[in-house]
Amino acid sequence: MAKITFITADNEEVIVEGTQGSVMELAVQNNIKGIDGDCGGVCSCATCHVHVNESDFEKVGEPSEIEADMLELEDEVSEYSRLCCQIKVSDAIDGITLKVIEE
Repeated sequence: MAKITFITADNEEVIVEGTQGSVMELAVQNNIKGIDGDCGGVCSCATCHVHVNESDFEKVGEPSEIEADMLELEDEVSEYSRLCCQIKVSDAIDGITLKVIEE
């Protein structure tokens, strides 16, 4: 079971739990404001852009080349940017905090 904290654009803190799928799917299932997942998780949009808390970034790792290319088209990209459709829910990411970029 992974517990993930989302900080929405209006600074609302929402904690969700899951055991499988992507972080984007978990966010959509829990109605996290600002996570739309328009492409269904195939890394062809950026409606699930988040900033990973710096201390948690090692848990999620660097974006793939395809994900990095998609992020280049986004505003507010940082060295801690990820598309949460590309982060798999697992025990390894338990406790991470993600800042939602879009509202």
